[in-house]
Amino acid sequence: MKKILTLSLVATSLLMASAYRLPESSLRSTALSGAYVAGASGADATYYNPANMAFNANRSQIEGALTYINLSEIKYTDKRGALFSGHTEQENLLAPSLFFSSKDFDGWRFGMSVNVPGGLSKKWKSPYQELFAKEFTLKIIEFAPSVAYKVNDQFALGAGVRVVYSEGIVKSDGMPITIQSRGAIRKPAARDMEADTIEYGYNLALTYKPLPELNIAATYRSNVDLNHEGNAKLYLSGTKLYDGGASVEVPLPAVASVALSYDFGATTVELEWDRTMWSEYKSLDFQFKDTVPLALKAAYDDPQPREWDDTDAFRIGVTHQLNDTLTLMGGFALDENPAPNKNLGFELPDSDATIFSAGMLYKYRPDTTFGLSVLYDSKDKRSVNNDIMNGTFKDGSATLVTAGVMYSY
Repeated sequence: MKKILTLSLVATSLLMASAYRLPESSLRSTALSGAYVAGASGADATYYNPANMAFNANRSQIEGALTYINLSEIKYTDKRGALFSGHTEQENLLAPSLFFSSKDFDGWRFGMSVNVPGGLSKKWKSPYQELFAKEFTLKIIEFAPSVAYKVNDQFALGAGVRVVYSEGIVKSDGMPITIQSRGAIRKPAARDMEADTIEYGYNLALTYKPLPELNIAATYRSNVDLNHEGNAKLYLSGTKLYDGGASVEVPLPAVASVALSYDFGATTVELEWDRTMWSEYKSLDFQFKDTVPLALKAAYDDPQPREWDDTDAFRIGVTHQLNDTLTLMGGFALDENPAPNKNLGFELPDSDATIFSAGMLYKYRPDTTFGLSVLYDSKDKRSVNNDIMNGTFKDGSATLVTAGVMYSY
């Protein structure tokens, strides 16, 4: 079912790191906490750093993976009392990925990726929070063809196109203006919206190898404005007052990364910094094709300020080849959240994250490798006092388990 995906929906990502962006969407990226730009190799280089395809072995490579994602129950305790406190549901999700990188054609390589670069699922099961976000679910799938050119043995360039499809759900049960009566929350209003979109962007990459052991890389993934269009239904006291066209535009933000990796022989270490341009997200503004009834205008039609900040993430990944068949990986990252306290909503109870990860690759035969990786994202406790809340979020976390297979020919 396609439902509106106000990217306020974008509020709580599958991974919950850096809002609704999912940096870890391949087996090795998950194992390395996203520290996978300078050292990207194999088929998934087509997504993480297409320039690195130029340095792959002269064979075509394909990789497929499936990631299981568990989002913990988030608890919210409000200083005003139990009536305003609540918790989310625990969520279980699956995110597939597929990558291809070609062999060399006179210095040119061609690649393709299909993966999930972001999204969210958040469902509140408490009366006060349902006023704002009874359900916010977002799906994003990206198809990204890319190309690389090897200038010489030290330098390569890469570029690609982003084709992004998204769909989602937004439901709320009641006015965002709380009505309290005899210790209960009355809910005279409700909304149920649906929409989807296809949008386009680009990515750029370069890799420089001043030494055979050293890679220095930079990538840029462009902003994609997701202009979702669909249908909205608005209710007051059980009566449908609006059933018509609706749209909302939100950014899938640009990301710039700078990284270096060094090969010490059996062990490779990568350091990465990336900056996510969340400042593109100024407000959440629903547009309705027809006039919204005055009784519901303040609740659903007026723009909601977001004014998010650009964020930084710092990542380190280590890959160690134990022997001819077994490779071990581990990673660590610190990731900021973009939402200021004054505009934080229940659709995005986000906070800064500390990330730990590990994984392994098993070479079954020269052309086939299997792998397994796990990542744990721990969200900081966060206290917020603004127009709709005065309390603390805690116990937010996400666990990712990725299994995949790599094949070359």
